[in-house]
Amino acid sequence: MTNSIKTFLLMAALTALFMVAGQALGGRQGLVLALGLAAAMNFSAYWFSDRLALTMAGAREVSPHEAPQLHMAMAGLVQRVGLPMPRLYLIESHTPNAFATGRDPEHAAVAVTRGLLELLRPEELEGVLAHELAHIKNRDILVSSVAAVMAGAISTLATMAQWGMLFGGVNRNDEEGGDLGGMVGSLVMMIVAPLAATLIQMAISRSREYLADATGAAICGHGQGLANALARLSDYNHRLPMSVNPATAQMYIVNPLAAGAVANLFSTHPPIEERIKRLLAGGGR
Repeated sequence: MTNSIKTFLLMAALTALFMVAGQALGGRQGLVLALGLAAAMNFSAYWFSDRLALTMAGAREVSPHEAPQLHMAMAGLVQRVGLPMPRLYLIESHTPNAFATGRDPEHAAVAVTRGLLELLRPEELEGVLAHELAHIKNRDILVSSVAAVMAGAISTLATMAQWGMLFGGVNRNDEEGGDLGGMVGSLVMMIVAPLAATLIQMAISRSREYLADATGAAICGHGQGLANALARLSDYNHRLPMSVNPATAQMYIVNPLAAGAVANLFSTHPPIEERIKRLLAGGGR
């Protein structure tokens, strides 16, 4: 199964979960209200995602004169893939890492750390930049924003239902002659639905990382450079994790935060070993 199909199926599952949870927790009116609130919040985040992410990372735009190697590598890649040249930014961190942002290819930006430019060989830098360009080409900011709308709406519904029960709101099942089983079902849905939505959202994020690896390898013509870069970046980020806002950690090519005892199901990044294995096996799909 390709990662594009997997993403489609996960998005369909998230949509179905939203519909079921909405009907169970808030009825039709609650569903519409929760979707509207989540859409409004995430639309703003999507529209201004580049400014927010770059500001939070402390990134500054660099010219071809300041970072000639970076600009030359990216210029060659965009020429191959036929995309506009993204704005390029530098983060003053010695830990090697990178991310892409922007609502569409015409408003895209790629940020890299100083450590990345100092550490990587030319073919490894090309692999990392191709991966970030793949995120732009595949419109992953849009995909993640839609997933966030659905997951956010489900969490909003659960919160609304919790407050309703806390203040003695009448359960819809009571109004319609429901029994204790209906109330128990609602309580279970309040707990399970947001958790399930988070798991699906994380799975979508991991799927898009695999897809960006595969697309980046196709842009380069091979996966060796990106595979080597991932191994080196993972090692450095484990030894010298970056100080970043956890909300933006999923944007980076490798997890910039200190490794914890979090299960893979709750991780926004696939295991580095599996990413490298797929790349070396033929592109990552």
